[in-house]
Amino acid sequence: MQHEYYKEYYELERSHWWFMARERIITNYIKQLISTGKLKENPTILNVGCGPGRSSEYLSAFGHVTSIEYDKFCCEFASEKTGLEILHGSITELPFENESFDLVCAFDVIEHVEDDMLAVSELKRVAVNKGILLITVPAFMGLWSHHDVINHHFRRYKMDRVDRIFKPGQNGTSLYYTYFNSFLFPPVYFFRKLSNMLGSGKKRKGSGSDFEAFNPGMVNSILFRLMGSESRFINRGTKLPFGVSILYCWEKGH
Repeated sequence: MQHEYYKEYYELERSHWWFMARERIITNYIKQLISTGKLKENPTILNVGCGPGRSSEYLSAFGHVTSIEYDKFCCEFASEKTGLEILHGSITELPFENESFDLVCAFDVIEHVEDDMLAVSELKRVAVNKGILLITVPAFMGLWSHHDVINHHFRRYKMDRVDRIFKPGQNGTSLYYTYFNSFLFPPVYFFRKLSNMLGSGKKRKGSGSDFEAFNPGMVNSILFRLMGSESRFINRGTKLPFGVSILYCWEKGH
């Protein structure tokens, strides 16, 4: 991702409906993990691929967060903007000892990694026994568009692909998984297909991502509430059958 895009994404993470709704879904799910005893209170947390830093900010409400980011410029930019200490490093070679963290997070990260199985094996390695891995990834190659190209994605996922890279039953088990951003799947699918046909993503002046057309206001608020409302279904254990993204939770256990 080009450097100016990180500056754009810094603002988007704090105001765009998609980022805000994802934050609601993730934080409410972590609260449930703690309330049900699956995750201890005040856990040690590793946030891999923290980007411009908003995810590390909201994770800090639950425990001590260690943040790591692959892009050196982003590390420096996010550290300056947020005051957080952000380490420079790679998900495929994490600079931590085995079994170091209670909760290991990677939100929309592993789609950026060519060897996603190696990335997940590293996430597993640094989690303590009975530790939790929590990730999100974009779903369905049918939604592939210029947004994925500009964000340097290698792929989008179906649930069976995520299952394969986690290998449930081998040193751990899947606690929960679901698609999300399901209510808005039809318009997103239509928008992506139309954008691909017209080549409109390549013609945009900024990053060329779907987020570029963002305008704060009533529509942003409505979309945030619509996507964010899925958190209620997720916290009941409902598995939504399709969506623009996937939430996957895995527990490490010998």
